[in-house]
Amino acid sequence: MLNRRDFLKVSSLLALAPTVPVFLARTAVAASGEKDARVLVVVQLDGGNDALNTVVPHADPNYARLRPTLAIRSNDLVRLDDTLGLHSGLRPLGGLLETGQLAVVPGVGYPNPSRSHFTGMAVWHTARLDTADHAGYGWLGRALDPASASSYAVHASVPGALRGRRSRAITLLSTEEMLLSRRIGLQPVQAAEDDSPLAFVRRQALDGYATSDQLAALAQGTEAGSYPSSGLAQRLQLVARLLRANLGARVYYTVQGGYDTHAGQRFAHAGLLGDFARAVASFFTDLSAAGLAERVALLAFSEFGRTIRENASAGTDHGTAGCVFLAGPGVRGGVCGAMPSLTELDQGEPRMTTDFRRVYATVLDNWLGLGSRDVLNGPYERLALLRG
Repeated sequence: MLNRRDFLKVSSLLALAPTVPVFLARTAVAASGEKDARVLVVVQLDGGNDALNTVVPHADPNYARLRPTLAIRSNDLVRLDDTLGLHSGLRPLGGLLETGQLAVVPGVGYPNPSRSHFTGMAVWHTARLDTADHAGYGWLGRALDPASASSYAVHASVPGALRGRRSRAITLLSTEEMLLSRRIGLQPVQAAEDDSPLAFVRRQALDGYATSDQLAALAQGTEAGSYPSSGLAQRLQLVARLLRANLGARVYYTVQGGYDTHAGQRFAHAGLLGDFARAVASFFTDLSAAGLAERVALLAFSEFGRTIRENASAGTDHGTAGCVFLAGPGVRGGVCGAMPSLTELDQGEPRMTTDFRRVYATVLDNWLGLGSRDVLNGPYERLALLRG
C-alpha cells in the first residue's frame, strides 16, 4: 500500500514520468524511419562572445589600433588565410579545420541590432525581429512541429529556440538524471481494475522506473578517449551517449556561459574558447569512433559580438555582429562570408555581412530537411556551408 509519505516521494516523478516514457514510446514508433536521420547539436555561447578576438583580421592595421592591449598577435593565431585567423584558444579545433570540417562565418547578425542580452537572444531564439513575437515559439520548435513522431529535442537548459506548439523538448544535465535509484515497492496496476488517482500515480511511477531501467546502460559510457572536466564537455559527452543510444531526437541544445567580458577579458576569453574547443574536439573524436559523426553537425552562436574598441577595464562591451561556427564531417570547411569592415561602421560598430537567418535556412533546408520558409517567415538565401 502506498502511504502519504511514499506518495509525496513518488509525486516528484510526475513531471518526469509523463515525459520520458512518451519520449521513448514515440521514438520506438519512429525508429525505423529515423534511425540514420541527421542531427543538429546547438551550442549557445551565452553573454556575447567577442567575435573580433575570435575571428581575427590580423592583416588589418585598424585591429591593433582599436585594441591596443587586447589585440592578439598574428603569430599566436590559428591561421585561416592571409587576412584572418582564429584565437589561439581554438587550437584544439585544428584537426577539424585541417580536414575541412569546420566552417567559420564572420559578421553574422540582423538589421537594427539590439545590444540587450534579453532582446538579442530572443531574436536568435525565435528568428523574429519584432519584439511582439519574442514570447512565441522558437525557430527549432516551429521547425520540429510538423515533423514525424521523432520531432523532439534534448537540451541542458530551457532555450526559447526549442519552444514549439507540438514538438517536445526534454531537459537533462547528466545521465544520472535519467536514473531513478530508489524503489518503493510498487505493485503493477491494471487500468481496468483501478482508475483511482492513487493507481494513476502508481502507474506513472512504475513507468518512470521502467524507463530508468532502459536508460541505465547509458550511465556506464563507452567513450573513445576522455572528455575534459568542463561543464560543456560533460554535457556534450551526455549528448554523445544519447546519440549512441539512438533515441531519435533530431536536435540537442546546450549552453556555455561566461562570455559577457566587460573587464579582464584576455585570460577569461582565452579560457572560455579553450574549453569550447577542447569539448567540441573530444565530442567529434568520440562520435567518429562510434561511427556517428557523419550524422551530426554542431552549430555554435552568440547573441551579439562585442564593441570594436576595448574599454578602460581591459574588456569589451555589448556590440553588434558576431560569428558562427558549424562543425562536422558534412560541413564544407573554411571561411564563409565576408569579414566586416573596421572603418565603414554603423553607429560606431561593424555592420553585419551575413543575416543569421541565412545560417538557419541552410541548416534547416540542407541538413535537417525540415524546410525553412515557414519557420523563418520567408525565403532566405542559403550559404555554402554544407557538402553535396
